[in-house]
Formats: sequence, C-alpha cells, structure tokens
Amino acid sequence: MPDKQIKFYYKNVLADVLGPEHGITRDQLAGLAKQTTPLIPKIKDEIVTGSSRYGLLPFDPQIPKAVKKVVRQFKKRCENLVVLGIGGSALGNIALQTALNPYTYNLDPAARKGPRLFVFDNVDPAQFGSFLDFISPRLGKTVFNVISKSGQTAETAAQFILVRKILEARFGTKKLKNHIVATTDVQTGALRKIATEYQLPTLEVPAGVGGRFSVLSAVGLFSAAMTGINIARLLAGAADMHSRVTNPDFYKNPAAVIAAIQYHFYNRGKRISVMFPYSYALYGLANWFRQLWAESLGKRYSLDGREIYVGPTPVKALGATDQHSQVQLYRQGPNDKVFTFLEVENHCRILKTGPAPKCAPELAFLAKKDLGQLLNAEKKATEYALCESNRPCLTVIFPQINAYTVGQFIFLYEATTSFAGALFGVNTYDQPAVELGKHAAFALMAKPGQYTPEKSYANFAQDIRAKTELDAEFII
Repeated sequence: MPDKQIKFYYKNVLADVLGPEHGITRDQLAGLAKQTTPLIPKIKDEIVTGSSRYGLLPFDPQIPKAVKKVVRQFKKRCENLVVLGIGGSALGNIALQTALNPYTYNLDPAARKGPRLFVFDNVDPAQFGSFLDFISPRLGKTVFNVISKSGQTAETAAQFILVRKILEARFGTKKLKNHIVATTDVQTGALRKIATEYQLPTLEVPAGVGGRFSVLSAVGLFSAAMTGINIARLLAGAADMHSRVTNPDFYKNPAAVIAAIQYHFYNRGKRISVMFPYSYALYGLANWFRQLWAESLGKRYSLDGREIYVGPTPVKALGATDQHSQVQLYRQGPNDKVFTFLEVENHCRILKTGPAPKCAPELAFLAKKDLGQLLNAEKKATEYALCESNRPCLTVIFPQINAYTVGQFIFLYEATTSFAGALFGVNTYDQPAVELGKHAAFALMAKPGQYTPEKSYANFAQDIRAKTELDAEFII
C-alpha cells in the first residue's frame, strides 16, 4: 500500500472566495507562477550544494547509522534523557516528541518506548533548579545530550557547566562519558574540545546546515530514536517531500505555491502568518515553524545590499482553544494576516461522548459524537468564519499523524522558507541580528577580551548598562 501524502489546499486565498480586494485573482496567481518557476532549480541546487545543505539530510545513511550506534550504547540503561539546547537545538526535538509520542509519554511507563524526555531551552533558575531537584536521586540512569555547534551558546554552555559539576561530584570525571552525549561541530569549537578531553560520545551537527534546519540531523534524531520514534520513516517522508518541492511545475510544487502566496499577501499588507493546528500533537511544529520563518526571513538588507526591513511575522494558535482567545481579533481586527490550518483527517483515536443529560436536551446534538469529528467541524467552522470576513486561509491536511507525514511536513516548510527567502531577495540562512544580543550577554557576564578590535567586553558592558539600568525618574 503506498504511503499517504500530506496535502495542501489553497482555494480559500483566491479572489473567487474572498473577492479581488483581499483575494488572489487567477491572473495574479499566473504572475506568481511566472516569477517563482525560475527559482525552482535554483532552490534545488541551493539546498543540496549551496548556502544550506539541509536537502542532503534525508538521503545520508551515515546520519541515522551514527545515531543508532549511540542509541544502542545508552538506551538500555537510560531512564531519563535530558536535552540541553536552545532554538534550533531544542524546538525540533520538542516538536517531534509532541507529534509522535503520546501526551502522557513521560508520566505513563506503559506509553513509553524509551526514557523520559526533558528538553531545556532556557536558563530560568526556578525551572531548571526544580528539575535538578527531581533528577538528583535518578542521576545514575540519566543521560544529558548537550547540543551546540560552537559550544559557546551561553545558555547551553551554562547548563552544561552546571550539569558537569553535579555529575563529577557524584560519579567522578572519568564517568562523565557514561552520562553525556555531545552533539557539536565535527572538528572545531569549545564543545568539541571538551568532548575530546573527557572522551565523551559525540554526534555531528552537519556542516552547512543551520540550527533551525537541523531537526532531521542528529540534532533532532537522537532524542527521537531514544524515545522510540521511527527515524527511518521520518527521513523517508522528508525524502518523499523533496521530490515534490523540486517539481519544476509550479502548480504541483507545494513549497513554491505556499511561498508565492505568502509573498503576495505580504506585499499587500498582510504581514502576519498564523499557523493554526487543529491537533495538540502538531502544536510543537507550529512553534518550530515560528523560528524557521522569523529567523530566516526577518532581514534588514537584501542580497544586493539595499536596506529593506522585510519579514512576515509568524504567530501560532491552537484549535479549538484559540477560537475562544484570538478569533475575535482575527475576524474583526485588522485584515493583515494569512492563516494556515493544520488539519488531521484520521486522529487515530475514536472517543465518543455519552448521551446528553435529560435535563439538558439542548445538548443532544453532541450525544454519541466523536471528539475528532467535533474538532474537525470546529476547524471548518473557523475557516468559514474567516473567509466570510475576507481573511485568506490555507490548509495543510495530514491523512494521519505519523513519522512519515511529519517528515513530509518538516521538509515542506524548510523548502517553503527557502522559496520565500528567494522571493523576498534575502539571505535565508544567516541571522546577523541575533549576534548583538549574544555578545551583549557575554559582556554583562564579564567575558574577558575584545568585543571588537576597538572595544573590550568590559567597555561594551558599560555601554549596555548606560542604556538598560533603571532610572528612578521613570519608575512609578
């Protein structure tokens, strides 16, 4: 039986549905096809041999081979797997876990196919301290996967230094290798030096793949494989989607069409992109998408050096929850958004209500109805309401949620981001605006040395404090 494909539906962005003021006319769509089609071979080359090589990941047998080797080394004696990472080193791990393992995975031993999974992508002392209190008596069967390409990401490095201190105090330096897996650059960086010094097992962050595009590498696959997710199916789904997003026919290339639609609406003042999954399992993917979209497309300069300040703002919402918290704004607030629903045809669980109470016959229409049927009706109702308010709506349809379809979705939106970056004329793969905040934090934490050839970190810290210290005149 052939594998099922996720599908993409875009009728509800057209002028046929929304009218010419807010919808795309057939002529405009043809114009977008003409503009985008020449980019298809360019993007195909770019994601394999160019600026970002994430297109190679689904086809590299060495990556899952290396992951499975480390999994065999640790899984049988690991009851708790702790991922230390931030941004692209965490959001993909969370998204895979949320999508492909049961909601009660960490709570119910019967639901687990591996260790409990905890992902820490922040340095909140109350949160992390509470976890360390919990894990302290369980350290003997706990493994920490520290993920950082350079090893100098301040949040991850601080977590790692703290964990190393605790593990050394309990087990000694020589046994760190029994409790830490380092996922980092193959040759250089602080974490690579540490891993070599302490003989830690390692996995590679592949060269030429940025963090937000790295979920299908060892960055995301190790925790997935440890918790029983079928990474072979995940990669097979991504490989399947690769053939679709490199199709030279614009109208059969979902990534090209999605990017062109988003680009078109951005230029018509709809600069907010809302991803609206109608499944809690897919909510982590919406969170992953936010970083991918924001960090890739939010750019001050174009590729030819012009100052353009471009970038659609990604927002996540959860159906049906956010019908009750956001749809009032979405329908009667400014018409500045494009909505992308994630719909699931088969929720793989039938959960029917009972009979309505006799004293409340007005609830009889819900009696003996499946909750999945209700959730999908809620999606269609919200989509209809938004269309009635002339708000453009797209839908990605999952036949069901499994490793294969999730792999398809991840690769679809990675490629969509590449197409969008090309249409906007920006470097999709850098993130220069992130660096200032990183170095400012280094300065405030008293990093020695020079921030620039002209300015030390100590002097930089003085500049920061001059702008950020509280002024009593303005405190109420």
